[in-house]
Amino acid sequence: MSSDPWGRVDETGTVYVRTSEGEQVVGSWQAGTPEEALAYFERKYEGLVVEIGLLERRVRTTDLSAKDAQTAIEHLRTQVDEHHAVGDLQALRVRLDKLVATVDSRREERKVQKAKQADEARTAKDALVAEAEQLAQSDQWRSAGERLRALVDIWKGLPRLDRKSDDELWHRFSHARSAFSKRRKAHFAALDAQREDARKAKEKLVAEAESLSKSTDWGPTAARYRELMDSWKAAGRAQRESEDDLWNRFRGAQDVFFAARGEVFAERDAEQVENLKLKEELTVEAEKLVPITDLKAARAAFRSLNERWEAIGHVPRDARPKVEGRMHAVERAIQEAEEGEWRRTNPEARARAAGLTGQLQAAVDKLREQIDSARAAGNNAKADKLARELEGRQALLDQALKGLEEFGG
Repeated sequence: MSSDPWGRVDETGTVYVRTSEGEQVVGSWQAGTPEEALAYFERKYEGLVVEIGLLERRVRTTDLSAKDAQTAIEHLRTQVDEHHAVGDLQALRVRLDKLVATVDSRREERKVQKAKQADEARTAKDALVAEAEQLAQSDQWRSAGERLRALVDIWKGLPRLDRKSDDELWHRFSHARSAFSKRRKAHFAALDAQREDARKAKEKLVAEAESLSKSTDWGPTAARYRELMDSWKAAGRAQRESEDDLWNRFRGAQDVFFAARGEVFAERDAEQVENLKLKEELTVEAEKLVPITDLKAARAAFRSLNERWEAIGHVPRDARPKVEGRMHAVERAIQEAEEGEWRRTNPEARARAAGLTGQLQAAVDKLREQIDSARAAGNNAKADKLARELEGRQALLDQALKGLEEFGG
């Protein structure tokens, strides 16, 4: 018979393990010596020790679920209770009991942590909904739209709540986004409608201006042109692709009339020279507004200068392109500042800029061909007139190309 502190083998080959409840039969060994029998069942005990140690490490260092941990513990407990090993089985039971307590504690910790995460997620989503509902009333179309898109990404990164709560919060969040989109769409639709109304009104003004361009009733016609100019300013801006073309026609009709009147009243040259001096002074004052730092103040100041400009009267024809070109450059700088603000809220602006640039380029090319034809025909007077018109169109094209560059293309 062979034995050790935790087991023995009797003369029949039966192997026993010692426990606090007394000896328990481990198994029977007939194939070798008693020492070999004890060594075999001691190795099985060591195997249980290793398995329990591994499970303790997994519970301590990994995110093993409580359910899986409990299943593994019960499997090992069954092996211990079946007494198929020789060693301190009670010590293994104690370790398994501690492991059960550890798993239970971690289950509670995870439950608390999950509840905390749910509360944090709810608080975060409540805050997102509140911000979205506030943004839904904003008139800052670009910045508010960008922020709402960012809020969607933040929402996607948050854990889901219970289905009812999550659906209710998402409904409010989605409703706020939809409300903002509807308001923005309505705003731009109204803006487009206003610009279309302005275009129609300016078409009528252009038609009347062109019909008056051949008039020789100098005083009343000039007064009517001033009224038409006031109406033009009151009409507001049309779509960009129409605005410059209409303005060129409107201004061109006035130029025809006032040029004819100037020829008739040639004796007023001295007065026109004085007018030129006054307009050059206004031009210098206007140029101080550039670069534009305060759009509202610059617009008001230029409006005042322009009213004084219109009140002065005509200047000598040969000086007009230069002085008006300087004034128009300031006006275009203000318009560009206005258009820059408009571009931030108008997704169609770039396409319109490209369209206008194409139209102006075509007009410039056509004028150049006409100038070449006139000079070839020996009609230098016509060529010079067309050259002055080309200068104005080229200035507009340069401004349009500069605006197109600001769009990145």
